[in-house]
Amino acid sequence: MSNVLITGASKGMGRAIAIAFAKQGANLAICSRGEKELFAFRDELLAINPAIKVAARATDISDKAEVKAFAAFAEAELGYIDVIVNNVGTYVHQSILDDDDDTFQKLINTNLVPAYELYRYFGKTMMAAKKGHIFNTCSVAAINPVIQAGMYSVTKFALLGLSTIMRLEMQQHQVKVTTILPGSTFTESWEGSDISADKFVSPDDVAAAIICAYNMSAGANVDEIVIKPVSGQL
Repeated sequence: MSNVLITGASKGMGRAIAIAFAKQGANLAICSRGEKELFAFRDELLAINPAIKVAARATDISDKAEVKAFAAFAEAELGYIDVIVNNVGTYVHQSILDDDDDTFQKLINTNLVPAYELYRYFGKTMMAAKKGHIFNTCSVAAINPVIQAGMYSVTKFALLGLSTIMRLEMQQHQVKVTTILPGSTFTESWEGSDISADKFVSPDDVAAAIICAYNMSAGANVDEIVIKPVSGQL
């Protein structure tokens, strides 16, 4: 039974990924900022699979100290962490020249630093064990930048680079690293839109892709998965 850590797990892609791993029989360490919503989701996951353990901790993932505290909590509750899903992220639809003074640091702290800190926390343990799988949820904006979301695109460029370095550092130790690059995905950020859900990638599609890569043989690593809406980006 694997122990899986997922950031930003109570909504959108993180929620779908957590449900998919629960159905796989994995124990879960999950976090989000909203404690009430998070604990309700923990109970939902346990109802889906009563045989698993779900450790939940309210965490502001943009705070470096809280990231480390969540990592320590997950390890204390579950033991060795086999899988890390760096899912949390935030989107700001704005050109760089129009950014607020705190936009740069806010996006760096949310979209990049957590993946870096969790890698630093768990990487050497995975290396020594010669097993593990890290999934980094990036974005197609890392390869096709959105100029109307300049700093968001920059942080996703950086996360793609970090993920590549992780994979190169880990490949000789049999630890897998997979980058997920979703296009327009139907999450809470599109609520209120009059665009049909059929025009989007579903969070369940992202979860299914991760589970597929996770279930491959020990000798196979999926470097990158790009998932776009069939009719193009929105």
